[in-house]
Amino acid sequence: MSEHPESRDNGGSSEHDVHRAVTELEGESATAARIFDLRRIIGGLFVVYGVIVTIVGITDDQAAIDKAQGVNINLWTGIAMLLLGLFFLAWLTLRPTPPPVPAAAPDDDTPA
Repeated sequence: MSEHPESRDNGGSSEHDVHRAVTELEGESATAARIFDLRRIIGGLFVVYGVIVTIVGITDDQAAIDKAQGVNINLWTGIAMLLLGLFFLAWLTLRPTPPPVPAAAPDDDTPA
């Protein structure tokens, strides 16, 4: 009886297993690239700090406003930070990070 070539034990590692492992690593790499995209980090931080500074600006007393020559600087800075953070998050949504291009296998026909 002849054995089917795919049913042989190749020391625990076959081309299919290697291909599957490489595909999983590429998927994890693409996920990590999306998670750690700087636009997400910068946008998220600006939104969080913008909310905090806006709340401080809303709750400022008149003495703090007078100290800034009559301008509620915390309120305006908080709103600007919120807008900048939302810009970064919208940019991330509208132009997502493209998936990485897999490395092409070298051709056997090319001279060394």
